[in-house]
Amino acid sequence: MTLQQLEYIIALDKTRHFVRAAEMCGITQPTLSAMIQKLEEELDCRIFDRSVQPLVPTKAGLQILKQAQIVLYHANQLKENVKSLKSAYTGNLNMAIIPTVAPYLLPKLLAAIKVDYPDILLKVSELHTNEIIQKFHQAEIDMAILSTPLNNLDILEVPLYYEKFVAYVSPDEPVYQESTISSQDMPLDNLWVLEEGHCLRNQVFNFCNHQVHQSSIYEAGSIDTLVKIVDVNGGYTIIPELHVDLLSEKQKANLRDLVEPEAIREISLVVRYDYVREGMMNAVAESVKKVIPAHMLDARLKKFAIKL
Repeated sequence: MTLQQLEYIIALDKTRHFVRAAEMCGITQPTLSAMIQKLEEELDCRIFDRSVQPLVPTKAGLQILKQAQIVLYHANQLKENVKSLKSAYTGNLNMAIIPTVAPYLLPKLLAAIKVDYPDILLKVSELHTNEIIQKFHQAEIDMAILSTPLNNLDILEVPLYYEKFVAYVSPDEPVYQESTISSQDMPLDNLWVLEEGHCLRNQVFNFCNHQVHQSSIYEAGSIDTLVKIVDVNGGYTIIPELHVDLLSEKQKANLRDLVEPEAIREISLVVRYDYVREGMMNAVAESVKKVIPAHMLDARLKKFAIKL
């Protein structure tokens, strides 16, 4: 059994096609087929069911593929760790970020990393929280930036900053006349929220004590869309603090603070517990510190480097 064979079965699982998998691996299709068949013979187990099109993993194959991905992850960790002995800020970094953070953090974060850490090859995917957790379990990403806590024993969380929520209210709404809105007593009528799958949707309802009536809730796919819907259709929505800078001066008049208590989310840098590249984590954290306003940063992040 070789690492190459494990790479071949992972590629075949991703493409479900021998020719495309061979192209992904940079080898010929007969070579890929022969190497996978040899692995199956060594394991005395069929990894793929070739009787259906597109082919699919067998029940045993699913377990083999899952373990193969973890083995490849650790092999890559070993290579990256050797690189870090020469330079802590060199190598590949596969990172994910949630959609309700990406628009405010990612553009400036990419620029900061490019300037300060030019030898880091960064790949970023925008994914929902449940997708990120799944990819951590499958060892497909190195780290992520998302809202915590996750309450997952396999994942290490390093808080980066804390972000308030504010209400964006149409002038036609009765609560527009209020200077503040109680987060515990928010009216759910005419509330626009993000679609299922966004952690921000769950956070909105976590600080609402009212029973949710689905007929009074309208869903959208992005925070910018929510704001535009309120502008045209009335009602109100909840937006994160960093979105405020994207509003016009006229729109900022529609903002109302949420109080009793304040609605705040924690944004963290998260990795698998077996992640070893401390330097990479500090590179991302230092770049975040240049992007996020100082008053929002975690107090420990301001003073200390990350230690694994």
